[in-house]
Amino acid sequence: MQILVTGATGYTGRHVTAALARAGHTVLGLTRNVGTPAAQALTAAEVLPVSGDLAEPDTWRDHLTGTDAVVHLCMDPHDPTGTDRILFAEITAARERDGRRRHLVYTTGISVFGRTGSALMDEATQGDPDSPLGFRLLLEKELASSGLPHTVVRPGFIYGGPATTSMTARWFAAAENGGPVFYGDPAKRWSWVHVDDLADVYVRILDDPSAFDGDAFMVADDQRLTALEMQRTAVRAAGWTGEIMLAPADDGGIMHIAADQDELVTSAKAHRLLGWRPRHVSFVDAPERHYRAWKAATTY
Repeated sequence: MQILVTGATGYTGRHVTAALARAGHTVLGLTRNVGTPAAQALTAAEVLPVSGDLAEPDTWRDHLTGTDAVVHLCMDPHDPTGTDRILFAEITAARERDGRRRHLVYTTGISVFGRTGSALMDEATQGDPDSPLGFRLLLEKELASSGLPHTVVRPGFIYGGPATTSMTARWFAAAENGGPVFYGDPAKRWSWVHVDDLADVYVRILDDPSAFDGDAFMVADDQRLTALEMQRTAVRAAGWTGEIMLAPADDGGIMHIAADQDELVTSAKAHRLLGWRPRHVSFVDAPERHYRAWKAATTY
């Protein structure tokens, strides 16, 4: 199968593209600049970097030719709704041109739900469309009504490896800089998933995408620690022995505001239908290893 991956040089994208290539697929990794070290790292993972800006379809439309599936792993910070709608429209137009059925694996996340009042969310949980990331729930609904073959993946908070855009990377960096701060409700709990376990979900879906057409999957491990306990473990692994300051979520920016509530999910559906089980039980099982991986990635 030939697969086009958006956000291929990002944190999750590099792991997902490599996993798909190892599974035997021909993988095209969309990137704005094929000459960067990150793009060249795709080549080393047997992924073909291809140039394009998702917001400008003329730059990448031709990469859909011969493609059987698209994995969407990025969010345009300038126009997330408009750019995703462009993606939907271009895949639809490509099918009208050549009759080829392309399966879109669309990635959102558990923070799209906002405050639900649910102790444990699953795929049937009703989210709050007015939450800071609620627009992605609306995009999921647009995709469902578009007629495009698709599967939605909603990861928990991601950790592991270089942790480039992971919350754990911010915690490690803050510990090294001498000022770790926890933003928002100190009692909130989040579900997490290791980046390699997440990549395995995409491989399993694309082994037989038609079997999961219209499905959505929560993807996370079963740990139930508070986010503050997670941060405390991370900063201790990075050598910080002092206290963690507490601050309002508003002080931390939009992502802290969007996630300032319990976000615990069950992945029972992924276990049942995909046969997926996380191989990494918990971030706190090996925090020093995760810190070393992040540190190596930042100094390499």
